[in-house]
Amino acid sequence: MSQKKHLLCYFSLSLLIVVFDLWTKNLATTHLEYAVPVPVYSLFDALTGFNLTLLHNTGAAFSFLATESGWQRWFFISLAVGVSIGLSAWLTRLKDDPWVALSVSLILGGAIGNLYDRATLGYVVDFLHFYWGNYHFPAFNIADTAISIGAALMVIDIFRSKDDKASHAS
Repeated sequence: MSQKKHLLCYFSLSLLIVVFDLWTKNLATTHLEYAVPVPVYSLFDALTGFNLTLLHNTGAAFSFLATESGWQRWFFISLAVGVSIGLSAWLTRLKDDPWVALSVSLILGGAIGNLYDRATLGYVVDFLHFYWGNYHFPAFNIADTAISIGAALMVIDIFRSKDDKASHAS
């Protein structure tokens, strides 16, 4: 794949994630009441399930630093801008590694989706809410999902790369 096609393909994927993330957050914001769960799926008499629950996260993953006085907004905006620039630069050099390019594209799209929320709203819109018994997992969104999948693919790539190197060394 040429460098132009590589960049178009992977940056388009990032853009698609941003658009889908912002669209779903807009749907959640306009159709859900804040902090009121809407059951979507339940199995075994509410032992495990999935709700749509509109929440606002002023912190990072798992609401880390959410209770701080507000400085964390600017910290996370700065961090997301720096990470997005770094990921974009890295992506331009990954022409020969589609697995990592896919990972970076997913993380970049997710980072920009959450960056947009944080910069324009002061918080990130979350609405996907899973639970198991009385344990409720932190609510998340499409951007968080893309970041998590991208990170998981990178971890898998580390082991995949070790296996490839070991097979070539034999």
